[in-house]
Formats: sequence, structure tokens, C-alpha cells
Amino acid sequence: MSPTTFLLHLLFICSIFHVTFATRRLTELVRDSSNLLKYHNGPLLAGNISVNLIWYGNFKPSQKAIISDFITSLNAKSQSQHSVSTWWKTTEKYHNKLNKPKSISIRLGKQISDPKYSLGKSLTENHLVKLASNVASPITVNIVLTANDVIVRGFCSGRCGAHGSGLLNPKTTHGKGNKYKFAYIWVGNSETRCPGQCAWPFHQPIYGPQGAPLVAPNNDVGVDGMVINLASLLAGTVTNPFGNGYYQGDANAPLEAASACPGVYGKGAYPGYPGDLLVDSTTGASYNAVGVNKRKYLVPALYDPFTSTCSTLV
Repeated sequence: MSPTTFLLHLLFICSIFHVTFATRRLTELVRDSSNLLKYHNGPLLAGNISVNLIWYGNFKPSQKAIISDFITSLNAKSQSQHSVSTWWKTTEKYHNKLNKPKSISIRLGKQISDPKYSLGKSLTENHLVKLASNVASPITVNIVLTANDVIVRGFCSGRCGAHGSGLLNPKTTHGKGNKYKFAYIWVGNSETRCPGQCAWPFHQPIYGPQGAPLVAPNNDVGVDGMVINLASLLAGTVTNPFGNGYYQGDANAPLEAASACPGVYGKGAYPGYPGDLLVDSTTGASYNAVGVNKRKYLVPALYDPFTSTCSTLV
């Protein structure tokens, strides 16, 4: 790949889970998106999905509120064209494309804190699966959020987060149970390690055009960057939860609903420029979506399977 590729595609596979790494390219935009994402006959997520947040390491209450409000915003009742819930509706088009219309309703479930770093400060994929499996079920998506002093294998050197699936065999009273897959996501806080990779455009990039960074809408470069990556991975999770849903290219490094539109947040985006965004008149912060509690967020463009274009809110 080009040395100016903003994030690398990687894959780690083991016998009990698969991982798809999030990618955001700064200097490469999709040029020909016609029929970009293909369906590979696997299941998609739909219906009422509970999202559990697993806070690994130290997070301030204000940081937790930013992300928990974002999750709540996905299913908030709003008619605004700039709402987080309007952005999320694009994911339902993937079901519609299969002539199987279904809603995808996200609600905030449990929040579990692990401020004492029970598995240490250097984690592998196995550690992430272990953390996610503690509250796993077939109708949940478990999100592991690691603090800015936690190292996860591949973090910053090639990825900002990942989504994948694990396999559980829950014990019953007779010691037996039916195996089921569960979906999980991991996102790291890049504030002190690699904001130029994982928090762009709220920090100057390591590679590519060096435009001035934008002001983060919640005044937290690390966590506002986490929201971007979480949004991308959540869209990828519901449309390609087990590696055989909607994607394009190599299954080991797929383009998915959001990663098919790298670096695009508003109309007019080009390499190094996220697009024409909304700007808060008081703080000067840039955003394109509004959530609950009047929160402002920046969410990535999503690939629209009907128009074969990258769809933005602004």
C-alpha cells in the first residue's frame, strides 16, 4: 500500500473468533464506488440490539457520557436531517437491498468498568475477546473501550479499533448448552499515542496534507476520535457481523459500510479535507450530527447500497 495510507488493513484469525480492523484513509478516497459492496450470503444484525460498554482503564465521567450519549442517540426520536439517528438509518438499507426490510434498534445496555486493568496494560485479541465475552449474548454487541494508557496489539501502528465475533458455549444446569456467536467491537483512546492517526481530523495527520486540525465538538480529541471509529465499526458490525455479510475486496481486509468511504464526512471531501461541515458558532467546533442532550458529533459517511455513493448528513 501507499506510504500515505492513513491506516493499514490487518487481520488476526484464530479458531474461535475473527477480527475485521477499522480503516480510515486520509489520502485515498473512493473514486469508483459503483457496486462497491457485495453481499456474501451471511447473516446481518437486526431488531432490538443491546449495546454493552466495557470501560477498560481510567475514564472520566465526562468521557463516558460522550460515548454513552452517542449510543443512546442512535435510536433517539428525531426528524432532523442532521441527527445521529438519521445517519444510522442508512444501515437499514442493507436489509432493504435484500428485499428483507428490517429495523435496527440500538439501546444502551450494561456499562462495566475495569479501572484496575485486570488483564494488564498490554492486551492481545484474546484479551479483548475475554473482556467482551463476560456479558455476551446473541442479541448484544459488546464494546471494549480502552483508555489512553493501554496498549493493544497493532494499535496505532496499523489500527484504531476492530470488530469481530466470538463463540460461546454457555453452561446449562446439565453442563451443556448451544454454541452461539456474539459480536464485539474494540476501540482505543489515541489521545496520547497516535491522535494523528486515529483522531483525525481533530489532530494533524502523520501523513498527507497538513491542514489545521478541527476543533473537537466535545472538547476531547481522544474521545471524539473514538466516536468516529466506534461509529464506523458499529456500522460494519451490523452489516458484516461474522465476516460474510456486506463487504468488498479481500475478506481479510474488507471495505465495509463506513470504511468504503474513507476520509469523507461532508460534501466536497477530498484527500486531507473532511468535507463541508457544520460549525458551532460559540465554540468553533466542527460536527455533522446532533444527538441526545444536544451533543454534537462527527460521524463518517456511509456507503448507500442503492445509490452506490457515500452518503453524508451534510
